[in-house]
Amino acid sequence: MAKTEPFEKYSDRYDEWFEKNRDAYHAELEAIRQLIPSPHAVGLEVGVGSGKFAVPLGIKIGIEPSEKMAAKAEKQGIRVIKGAAEDLQFQDSEFDFVLMVTTICFVDDILKSFREAFRVLKPSGCIIVGFVDRESDLGKKYSNRREASVFYRDAEFFSTQEVCKYLTDAGFVDLSFRQTLISGEEKNLIQDGFGKGAFVAVKGMKQ
Repeated sequence: MAKTEPFEKYSDRYDEWFEKNRDAYHAELEAIRQLIPSPHAVGLEVGVGSGKFAVPLGIKIGIEPSEKMAAKAEKQGIRVIKGAAEDLQFQDSEFDFVLMVTTICFVDDILKSFREAFRVLKPSGCIIVGFVDRESDLGKKYSNRREASVFYRDAEFFSTQEVCKYLTDAGFVDLSFRQTLISGEEKNLIQDGFGKGAFVAVKGMKQ
């Protein structure tokens, strides 16, 4: 069952994070934007939330299990379908790319979620997954303080290596990376690869 309770109770608090952490938010957006295949690509965001990523990235369709978050996204012009990442209500090969941002830590079955994304992607489509690397300083902080967080209490964090293994097991190939929120560097710095940035975006191709 999707972990929606915190987002039903504290949807406004969720949105406040983006206002309080604008630099980090914009850095995450840019890291993802660099991996999107083209401005005309048709995308689906799984775990669209209130639309904080879909709207600026031009994504028009989202999946969201939380009714309160879905209502917020709909007000932003997103067509939201209530559902879970493990059971996408679309036909095979519908989208050019699927985006999941800070979603994998809340799903029940990450591999099944990636396999569903693979199914709804067109040939040569791609998945883009944005997440906080568990092995980073920020990831360790979130993991160690989960009990104190209304959002992360029931979350499961993953290392980049684990995410890559799930992606390849789901059939994705040619993985590429962007990382940001690098300790000691400018907040808006985006680099290739992973291992230094707290936030990692990885793209996998369907062939």
